[in-house]
Amino acid sequence: MTRALPRLSSARAPLTREVEVIDEHGERGLVSIPAERDLTVYVDRRELVTLMTLGAQPELLVLGYLLNQRLIESAADVESITVDWEVNAAAVKTHAGIDRIEERTAKKVVTTGCGQGSVFGELMAGIERLELPDTRMRQSQLYALVNAIRLQESTYKSAGSVHGCALFTLGEGDDDAQMRCFVEDVGRHNAIDTIAGWIAMQPAGQLEGGRIFYTTGRLTSEMVIKSAQMGVAIVVSRSGMTQMGHEVATKVGLCAIGRATNKRFVCYAGSDRLILQPGLAGARLPARPDGV
Repeated sequence: MTRALPRLSSARAPLTREVEVIDEHGERGLVSIPAERDLTVYVDRRELVTLMTLGAQPELLVLGYLLNQRLIESAADVESITVDWEVNAAAVKTHAGIDRIEERTAKKVVTTGCGQGSVFGELMAGIERLELPDTRMRQSQLYALVNAIRLQESTYKSAGSVHGCALFTLGEGDDDAQMRCFVEDVGRHNAIDTIAGWIAMQPAGQLEGGRIFYTTGRLTSEMVIKSAQMGVAIVVSRSGMTQMGHEVATKVGLCAIGRATNKRFVCYAGSDRLILQPGLAGARLPARPDGV
């Protein structure tokens, strides 16, 4: 019998707060800053990890975290996730427990990410078994995606100091790139984990079309691996890419696009998945100070 998707609470918390500041002229004023709060995750009453988060969609964050850490196989392994901000805790109840949880969470790898700090287990374990879909994206669709991000209302625009991630699906049209989910958090890992949780809760057939993942953060090995685990073959960032991120993307056949702002971008890996339309880029602009 197929198990149902988990029951999720709907805990919410303010995303920003106002603080008094003094500017360069000595004048006082109020500005908004992102909230940051600790969320301790308990799995079957066993303390697992404490995440620092904005708190926008904490249940999906916890679900995606468990999936991306490969502690559960699917959302159906979880019976319920209950978040209580009065005690800053998330209680996860599974159907059958997590096999060898103490052994699998004994080793921690310090990551380059903000807002998380470590991942469990061998970072590269099992990536050779990842099979990505045959996704292709036109340059015009890339531009449509970047423009959709530019127009998106966000905490970053009002308060700064957060990372944003989004999931797009591609259609048949030249500029058909539909944003399906947009998440912000104090760390890009939290944002991608929340999207992983959101994907896991969608009904079958709801996300047809090639999946594209966008992040404001740099493309590190952890971000590439998590994207591939979500069935994403193309990732786009407004930032750059690390050496290990490049190595992992090349190994799994993932297309990695960085420095994506306006009509500029750099394809670091997997260029066979990108259908170039150079005429759309306009005149070549002078090189930026970083050489790109």
